[in-house]
Amino acid sequence: MSSQSESLSNSYLFGSNAPYVEELYESYLDNPGSVSDEWRAYFDQLQHLPATDGKEVTRDQAHAPIVQSFAERAKANAFLSVRAQQPDLSVASKQVYVQSLIAAYRTLGSRFAELDPLKRQDRPVIPELDPSFYGLTEADLDQVYSATNTYFTKSETMTLRDMLKALRDTYCRTIGAEFMHMSDPAAKRWIQERLESSFGVPSYSSERKRHILKQITEAEGLERFLHTKYVGQKRFSLEGGESFIASMDEVVNHAGENGVQEIVVGMAHRGRLNMLVNIMGKMPGDLFAEFEGKYAQTLTDGDVKYHNGFSSDLSTRGGPVHLSLAFNPSHLEIVNPVVEGSARARQDRRGDTEGAQVLPVLVHGDAAFAGQGVVMETLNMAQTRGYGTGGTLHIVINNQIGFTTSDPRDSRSTLYCTDVVKMIEAPVFHVNGDDPEAVVYVTELALDYRRQFKHDVVIDIVCFRKLGHNEQDTPSLTQPLMYKRIGQHPGTRKLYADKLVAQGVLSEEEVDGLVKEYRQLMEDGQRTVEPVLTDYKNKYATDWTPFLNAKWTDHADTGVPLAELTRIGERITQVPEGFTVHTLVNKLLNDRLKMARGEAPLDWGMGEHLAFATLVSSGYTIRITGQDAGRGTFTHRHAVLHDQKRERWDDGSYIPLQNVSENQAPFTVIDSVLSEEAVLGFEYGYASAEPNTLTIWEAQFGDFVNGAQVVIDQFISSGEAKWGRQCGLTLMLPHGYEGQGPEHSSARIERFLQLCADNNIQAVQPTNASQIFHVLRRQMIRPFRKPLVIFTPKSLLRNKDATSPLSDLANGTFLPVIGETNANIDPANVKRVLVCSGKVYYDLANARTERERSDVAIVRIEQLYPFAHKAFQAELQKYSNAKEIIWVQDEPQNQGPWFYIQHHLYENMVEGQRLGYAGRPASASPAVGYLAKHQEQQKALIEQAFAEKFKGVSQSSK
Repeated sequence: MSSQSESLSNSYLFGSNAPYVEELYESYLDNPGSVSDEWRAYFDQLQHLPATDGKEVTRDQAHAPIVQSFAERAKANAFLSVRAQQPDLSVASKQVYVQSLIAAYRTLGSRFAELDPLKRQDRPVIPELDPSFYGLTEADLDQVYSATNTYFTKSETMTLRDMLKALRDTYCRTIGAEFMHMSDPAAKRWIQERLESSFGVPSYSSERKRHILKQITEAEGLERFLHTKYVGQKRFSLEGGESFIASMDEVVNHAGENGVQEIVVGMAHRGRLNMLVNIMGKMPGDLFAEFEGKYAQTLTDGDVKYHNGFSSDLSTRGGPVHLSLAFNPSHLEIVNPVVEGSARARQDRRGDTEGAQVLPVLVHGDAAFAGQGVVMETLNMAQTRGYGTGGTLHIVINNQIGFTTSDPRDSRSTLYCTDVVKMIEAPVFHVNGDDPEAVVYVTELALDYRRQFKHDVVIDIVCFRKLGHNEQDTPSLTQPLMYKRIGQHPGTRKLYADKLVAQGVLSEEEVDGLVKEYRQLMEDGQRTVEPVLTDYKNKYATDWTPFLNAKWTDHADTGVPLAELTRIGERITQVPEGFTVHTLVNKLLNDRLKMARGEAPLDWGMGEHLAFATLVSSGYTIRITGQDAGRGTFTHRHAVLHDQKRERWDDGSYIPLQNVSENQAPFTVIDSVLSEEAVLGFEYGYASAEPNTLTIWEAQFGDFVNGAQVVIDQFISSGEAKWGRQCGLTLMLPHGYEGQGPEHSSARIERFLQLCADNNIQAVQPTNASQIFHVLRRQMIRPFRKPLVIFTPKSLLRNKDATSPLSDLANGTFLPVIGETNANIDPANVKRVLVCSGKVYYDLANARTERERSDVAIVRIEQLYPFAHKAFQAELQKYSNAKEIIWVQDEPQNQGPWFYIQHHLYENMVEGQRLGYAGRPASASPAVGYLAKHQEQQKALIEQAFAEKFKGVSQSSK
């Protein structure tokens, strides 16, 4: 045995150097051939040694107990040299220090890398990167050490001098790699091999370098042309970050070479116009027309040019690729989950379960990436079953100054703006934007990592912003020193062009020719990307044509024959043989079976189930997600059944709605992560890309939708008016005043109604089982796609008064207005009409019975928007003797539908009638927190509604 082998059995290896031994042993367990012969022989000896607890050590054992036993045996001198002579520890101890030095460069090298194009700060002093930190001297630099755990050389040894140079070249030049925080040894080794085998430097041909320069030239050329032609107009210039265009060009081409057929991109403002023209092939002339005031006549509102999306089919090195840029408001990172949802819909359509064919790309600003909470929410979904997309490529355009004038000390509390991604152990490749070749190199590396490990990966392009946040800012007011350096910077294009001229790749004349050629294209308004495929037919593309010109209608033939309802109802109440359901669920299934056979009226849950079942039987896919979507927050749904003896099933669950018929469409139900904003954004993106799927998001409580208000305001309610994007997303928001306090009562109906205009969304509050059945089916059967907001009940889920006969599902349809249903109410005797929506109807109906008030009629508004004027007017006309029309609601007066609906009521009243309000008084809170006070208010609003002389707010018609 060699002296090195002898030294391995001694205790000095298991003190401060235990992490090194642990890493070696972990590599050995994963692959014995990955460590040197000496270490492999040493670890092999341990395979049959008794551990400290008396149990035998085996190769598949966790490494922590082994390392612990190393330390304890070392203390007890349990490991003795095979030979009796005193071992020479010097070589082995220095080898350990060399390994520690290697680990330090892999871990800390990024902090010493040359990443800042402006060179504003001196490079930090990092003692761990200096051999002297480990006691290694100048004399040791030319000594030979083992290099078997590196990829710098095919030899097993290197001098320390050569190894140190290789480490500095790989980890401390213009690329700073962060990956040692990852727990997957295979992923870490993969990155080490890719970086170290090339010393972090690409080897590109002259032709490739010319292409990169061309991309940088075009990126700079567009910005300079716009700056001189449209002085002072906002465009969020990319100047200082032109390497982003070279990166995106490589994304499209490298992904295309490796099987990607669709790329979905989300990005905020900076560089967006450059992306549209120089990557996606938008005609410069069309962009210029937008600068000059042209707008789309088909949009009711439209949006600013740096929010608009675009799509095109590009010819790449690997074949055609469809590239989509998502529409994005000024809420920056909110587009992240929307892109993920759109990408997942496209993957599902293709059966692309691993994300090999559809790639999501998110482009971030440094301050937004660190500062916006939706970033974390979206990252948290990355590896989940319901929301994963096979990994996302993140690119940060890091201009080092935040969105206006702040510097990193004021924009975040982390070292890097990308540190949030460490929560999902994504690798980060920081790269100096002034080195376009390095930018392209890490783009290839990141894409290959994503393809290999199906995981998110980040490219952080450290650059600068030549102009202000927008072209009207003067950033030197607050950052004089930074902008003094920026003013002296020659530009990335100039630096790279000079480098290529010095290398003999191009001449000065050729460089100038590229600039002039692009300038002429701009002058002519001609496309800069060739070829854009104008006649390419993607067989997986969705045809929105049938939905685009359809006119609004409330009616749809949503009834289903009784025999079919019974057949389907019986099918979804069966469970496989040997599947043991909970006793309460068993009773529910038996009750539902009776409902399906017409032996009992249907409750809400069965109405839902039959809607879902009949839709999937007809070929409509269904996707429903939410924090309790499978069971239902109020345990009414039970779409997922759980075997009480789980060992009989892979995951212990059975979903009846996936087993309705042989050729049915897919039914997917997801218990989501604990997020509203990101999950709702994801489902909006999914529904926007897939019109033939009933996509539903259900809030745990309707109140929690507040956490996703940006998605509602910027996408759901206004996406069609701004961008022409139809979307059939359905929101289910539990709403109802049952004394559960201010956070468990209101879905904020008033906020949705305030957003209603131009037939943009549908806001409904169904009150029985047949209504939920028909409104869900109507959402898919009608030939247009509009967001549907359903204010669903809580107590009504099990209220017998809210049930429906099976015949109502067969013969009925969704009713936007439900008139008086009590046959004992004679319209001629009615003096007061109570108009309401939701649960309060049943409170009013019961109170009327108790009071024996046959002079009061009750009308339910089931569809709040669009308001069904004809249907409501027809109901009012029945009560010609009624002088009082009273709106009754559970919500406080300043909330709920009152302020929205009063003018609709007033428009349909006749002369002499008075309009009034009965309900809770105005309140700063959605509901009271004390049950006794809730009951007191509830009693008061009922008394107010039936008072002999109405005392509420009142106004006369006409």
